[in-house]
Order: sequence, then C-alpha cells, then structure tokens
Amino acid sequence: MRAPFHSIYSHGFVRVAVCIPSVRVADPAYNVEHTLGLARRASEQKAAVALFPELGISSYTCEDLFQQDALQEAVLAGIERLVAESAELTPVLLVGAPLRFQGRLFNCAVAIHRGRILGIVPKSYLPTYREFYETRWFTRGRDAAWDQVTVAGQTVPFGADILFEAENVPGFVLHTEVCEDVWTPIPPSTYAALAGATVIANLSASNITVGKAEYRRDLCATQSGRCICAYLYSAAGPGESTTDLAWDGHALIYEQNDLLAESPRFADEEHMIAADVDLERLLQERSRMNTFQDSAGDHADRVRAMRRIPFHFPVPAGDIALQRTVGRFPYVPDDAAVRDARCYEAYNIQVHGLMKRLAATGIKKIVIGVSGGLDSTQALIVAARTMDRLGLPRENILGYTMPGFATSSSTKGNAWDLMRGLGITAAEIDIRPSCLQMLRDIGHPFASGEPVYDVTFENVQAGERTSHLFRLANLHDGLVLGTGDLSELALGWATYGVGDHMSHYNVNASVPKTMIQYLIRWVIHSGQFNAETGQVLQRILDTEISPELVPGGEGESAQPAQSTQEKIGPYELQDFTLFYVTRFGFRPSKIAFLELHAWGDRESGGWPELLPAERRNQYDLATIKRWMEVFLWRFFKISQFKRSAVPNGPKVGSGGSLSPRGDWRAPSDSEATVWLDELRNAVP
Repeated sequence: MRAPFHSIYSHGFVRVAVCIPSVRVADPAYNVEHTLGLARRASEQKAAVALFPELGISSYTCEDLFQQDALQEAVLAGIERLVAESAELTPVLLVGAPLRFQGRLFNCAVAIHRGRILGIVPKSYLPTYREFYETRWFTRGRDAAWDQVTVAGQTVPFGADILFEAENVPGFVLHTEVCEDVWTPIPPSTYAALAGATVIANLSASNITVGKAEYRRDLCATQSGRCICAYLYSAAGPGESTTDLAWDGHALIYEQNDLLAESPRFADEEHMIAADVDLERLLQERSRMNTFQDSAGDHADRVRAMRRIPFHFPVPAGDIALQRTVGRFPYVPDDAAVRDARCYEAYNIQVHGLMKRLAATGIKKIVIGVSGGLDSTQALIVAARTMDRLGLPRENILGYTMPGFATSSSTKGNAWDLMRGLGITAAEIDIRPSCLQMLRDIGHPFASGEPVYDVTFENVQAGERTSHLFRLANLHDGLVLGTGDLSELALGWATYGVGDHMSHYNVNASVPKTMIQYLIRWVIHSGQFNAETGQVLQRILDTEISPELVPGGEGESAQPAQSTQEKIGPYELQDFTLFYVTRFGFRPSKIAFLELHAWGDRESGGWPELLPAERRNQYDLATIKRWMEVFLWRFFKISQFKRSAVPNGPKVGSGGSLSPRGDWRAPSDSEATVWLDELRNAVP
C-alpha cells in the first residue's frame, strides 16, 4: 500500500542524508556518539540512507595507529553500539571503519540497518601517491580471499560486489564505494549501476586543497549522470588531524548530473544535508536509454556477479513534504546566468535551423503571418537574425498582418510596429471578405447575419490566413515560416492542415510557450535589436494570449476578447505537465504532487523575472487537478493526429519535441482513460 498522497514515499522518492560529524583522532567512543547524533537527526527527518565519512569511526588520520590493537578493539565496540542503537532508526547507516580480518586490515564501509549489519564493502583502490600512504596500512578489497566475514557476532557479506536492495520499495538499490574508488577510470559504482544500483554512496575523507572542491563536484556530477543514479558524497570535517592536511567537510548529493544539495565548506560544527531522490526518474531514464542497457550487456559477467542483499525498509508513515527544489518552469532554468546561456543557445538553434533550410532550398525569401502575438513575434525575430547571418536584406522577409472578425487594435498595432521596427517588407491583408465568401459557400449561419461563432467560424479564419501565406510564397518564391509552438501542439490548439498547424518550416515547433516568453525577454535585455523594437516586444509580452477569432462586441476592442488560457488552462501549468509527461513518463498523480510543491506556495520554486508581479500565480490542488484533466484529455485523446503530421523544425531543448521523427511517436487513436483514472483515483 502506498503512503498518503502528500508523502514523498508515495511518489517514488526516497530521502537521503549525508552527515559530517565532529570527530576526534583515534577516539571511537567519541566518534560513535557524534555519528549516532546525526543518525538520529536523519531518522527524525525520515531518511532512508545516512552516509558518513571514510574511516569516521576511528578518524581518517590515524596513520600507524590503525595497527594498534587497542584502537581495533575500540572500533569493534563502536560498531556493536551502532548496530544496537540502529534498531529504532529509519535509515541505512553507512559508516567507515578500519577492520581486520585474517591478519589483513581493510578500509571499510559498513552498512547497518535496524539492528543488523547488511554487509561490509572494502575500499577497492588505495591511493599511495603524493600525500596518500594507504597501502602502508590497508589491503585492497579485491585481494580478500573470502566473501563474508564475522563482525559484532554477525556473519555478513564482504566485498565490493554488493548491492543492498529494499524488497518493498521499487528501485531502491544501494551501493557503496570508498573515496578513491570514484577517482579511478572505471569506478566500482559503474558496474553496480549497470547491475541496478540507483543510489550510490561514497564514504570519503578527501582532504582539501585549492581547486579540489570544484573537481569533486564535477566528478560526482559526471558519475551520477553517466550512471543515471543518485550519487552521495561525504568528506571528513571538523576534528581530523591537520598535521599535514586540511579538511573542509564537503557533502554533496547529485541526481543524474543535477545538484540536489550541498553543504557549507569549512563549517565549525558538524552538519547534515538531506534531499529527496527520485527513483522513478532514474528508472525511467534507464529504460529509455538503450545504450545504458547495451553497456550492461557488454559487461555482463561483472554485472551478473554482483550480489544482491535484500532488506526491508520501513516506509515512514504520514505526510512527508518534498525536500527538493522543483522549478515552476521546467523548460527554463531558475539560475539567471544559466537561463541567459540557454536562451542564447535556443535562439541560435532556431536561427541555424532556418539558415540551413534556406541554404538547402536556395530560397531567399521568408513569408510569415504576423499577428502581434508571442509565437509569430518569436518566429519573426528569428527570421530577422537569420537574414542578418546570411547577409540578406531584411526586406526579404515578407510579413503580413491579416485582421479577421475579432482582431483587436492593440495586436494589429503591435504587429505593424514590430514589422516596421525590424525593417521587413510589411503588408496587410483583410481576410474578412474571403472568409465571408467561404462561409457563404458552405452555408454557415454567420454569412446570413446570425452571430454563430462556432469552431467552423474560427477555423475558416485560421485556414484563410494560412492559405494566403502559401499562395504568397508561391507568388514570391518564398518559404512559409511556421509560428505555432510546442505547448499549442501538445494541446492540439491549432487548426489542422491548411491552418496554423502547417508551414514549410517551423522554428518554434519544440519551444513551449513559457520558454518563448522568456526568449523574447532575453532578446530585449540582451539588446539584440534597437530600443524601440524592444519596447514593442515588451508590449507584446504584456498582451493577453488569444487566438482572436471570436468577436467580443461591436467594433475593434482595445484588448483581445478571447483568452486562450481560460479555455485550455494556464500555460505555466500545462507546460509543467507537458514536461513531466513527455520527458519522464510520470503518472498524473506524481506530476500533480510536484506541481503543487512548485505552484502551491508563492515563495516556492518561483522565478520572478519571467512574469510581471500580478501573474506570479499560486494554485491549489483542486485547480491543478482540473487543468491536468484538460491536458490529459487533449494530449492523449484528441490531438495526436496533428502531431503525426507536423512540418520540419529543429529540436531546441532537452525537454524534447513532439515530432514523430524525433522524440514522440504515438498512435493517433489512443485512449486517455488510464491517465484520467489514475489522476482521479489517486489525487484527493
């Protein structure tokens, strides 16, 4: 049975902790006391794993004291106490200790859980270079001639080939390695990950030198990304000997190259960090990346040789809030510097895609409909920069604003101002006469004066616009540039065929609405065009998103009468759902849980630069559930046929595209039932 909806353990997360206790050199009793103090804190926080530093029971800097019988006996007594005290604690404790077996001393990671030693993992690679002398005291783990040992009255598995697997928590498979192991060309954790380990913990001492911390981050990030796992890293902190070395107590938690938590360095006091690891994300990624499984096949002997040690993890009861940053806008990074870099990349991917298409076809003119809305604006500024890069005049862009029955004066004015500001060839075509003719031809009531504003009325206008654009492209030997974005494609918010669904090439095809909003902001703030054009772009950003197909009253209104988001939901929510459906395949209830964490609190996961203050919204669970139902119905049931026939366009972000030639292939006649039922049954 799953935990309650509001618990992380209901949604495939496990909480992990990295602990940096205070130690005294060669004082196991003191060190065990402080280890237990942090272990209890980790247990109070409902953690499943608590990682401690290398040789933390004795301290790392004992040197020749490791060989003293008195120290050995004290270490064993400390292990016995930890085992006894662990009986009432939640997490698996991973502690470091020097242990002697059959006359050989090993640098070990001891896995302890609920009064039981699950296993002992010896360090595989012992550094003996520069400041390190470990082979003076320790034996390499692979040189042991046995695969089990007796400690604290328990006979337990011994070796670097051990996986600790929670029988009752799908995907929770733990592996440990020790410090230098991850600094080698092929760390033991690589084979463990190929065999199924999702959480890898490194008990490290890791003295600090200038520049080493950044290398640690790179090392842990890379290993977690390459192995598609969570990677936990500890480093010795307060109390280790500073006779020749210094220590910074660095603790790190990564998940597939993403930093989830990091401790302060050089802290005066012992400390702990914790974060929630998404096991389902890791399993999803591994199932998608066939090369990961191919690599496991290439190393089948090592993978099959891994020993799986089962244990039962008592899932904590009650609501347990997510301890993890979930950005409100998953397609766009929260960090300002990273955002700017991503926007630069996205903009230039779009430009280079269009440059190649024009060069390949020999076409030198672009035909584009300019509505004064977000999508056509982004496509137009990409076209303008493309012409600049190709050394062609911007007059080769033929922009047409095509007012219909509901076009507002504000959007038409913005369209004209933008075209003039960019210096393209601009024109206006009133599509109302041709639309009326079409409506008369098919016998629509509007042609006889009745105010019938149905889907036919709307699509006649969308179709007329696109039909004009294609014929203009024929006339001027041009390429029709599409403007529709990823969000609209996901929701089926486009007129199929000869409507805004179709073009010769679409630079926005894999760019969601929330990303387009910030791309335009980036264009303004980075000065891609002159200040006057920037002012027009800002007005467009501030305008209500609308298809402008249904009149809102007599005459031209100052603002669009229709609101797209009132019909299909807030794009900020729908883009969130889109990302987690297509990128990770998460169940709807998990997405709702994440969405509530991101959007339920105005201060959580916010991104103030994206939207003006009045639109920094907050959503409760009922609202999230309501709009997710709309998304699931539209995405899975009624709009795939449009995605099966989309024009060419470049994949822009790692969030994916919906092109059948790229990231997304799905039948056009599937049902939405399983997704809707899961949402309705699992979300209160």
